[in-house]
Amino acid sequence: MNIKKVVVCGGGVLGAQIAFQSQFCGFDTTIWLRSEGSIQRTKPKLSHVKKDYIESIEEMNKSKSPAKLARGIADSYSNFNYEESLKKVDDAYENLKIKLDLEDALKDADIVIESISEDLDTKIELYKKIAPILPERTIICTNSSSLLPSSFMEYTSRPEKFLALHFANEIHKNNIAEVMMTPKTDPEVFEDVVNFAKNIRMIPLELKKEQPGYLLNSMLIPFLNSGFDLYVNGISTPNDIDTAWKYGTGALKGPFEILDIVGLKTAYEITKAAADKYKDKAPYNFKAQAEILAKKIDEGKFGLLSGEGFYKYDKNGNKIS
Repeated sequence: MNIKKVVVCGGGVLGAQIAFQSQFCGFDTTIWLRSEGSIQRTKPKLSHVKKDYIESIEEMNKSKSPAKLARGIADSYSNFNYEESLKKVDDAYENLKIKLDLEDALKDADIVIESISEDLDTKIELYKKIAPILPERTIICTNSSSLLPSSFMEYTSRPEKFLALHFANEIHKNNIAEVMMTPKTDPEVFEDVVNFAKNIRMIPLELKKEQPGYLLNSMLIPFLNSGFDLYVNGISTPNDIDTAWKYGTGALKGPFEILDIVGLKTAYEITKAAADKYKDKAPYNFKAQAEILAKKIDEGKFGLLSGEGFYKYDKNGNKIS
């Protein structure tokens, strides 16, 4: 299938990035949002994404270092054009569409990427709405980070054209896309999505069977929970835990810096679901983790994009305390 028209349902941290990257790579892209309030929350995210792209392009042009190469922009310096890249960022920002009318947003979609709240009932509600109005050809992907797509595939009314397409944060730098089949996914549809991932400059990682957490989160989430438990159990502070990890391994970020980037609302949804699932048999202290995250969210501390999470950040996203 020749995918041209992309619709992203949801304009959160990753939804905004997926849509921007798709438009940057020349796809006709629309973000569907549920309300005017959602628009007011999404526009600053898109402005932040644009700024990140420009900063990456400036760093690439200045340093020519392989460490500064944002592979979602160019996979090598031989393919990197400074002026052209900046123009593509401006064009992507100007041409990316936002719509509230669901039927209008979906009417010509070749692929729909669902990137809404990490809540099973909320996702099922959306799929029930879009199933009767989608063109027959349309492929549906979920960007769910922790829910198995088979949990809600029947609500799409096209399980053979439904699968998971999951991205890492800062996708223009960390350009991986995990493509995961369900037991009913048509292999040809799977290949179409793998090719789409390549065409938006991602490295497709193919999962032939369902795996909670895919590849990346199967490793990342236990790491974050281990770091978080050191804090909730009174062992140490977020800063010292992050410092131990970074200086001990050479990693660029520690667990609490990563949580701020991911966003504390997403972290809360995953942690609360784990607390409800495992209860007293939880391998980590999910209940205490969820309580800390809920308190920060109530205080308006959502992470990097809000200017404060476990750390405070200046308007350019630099950590200040």
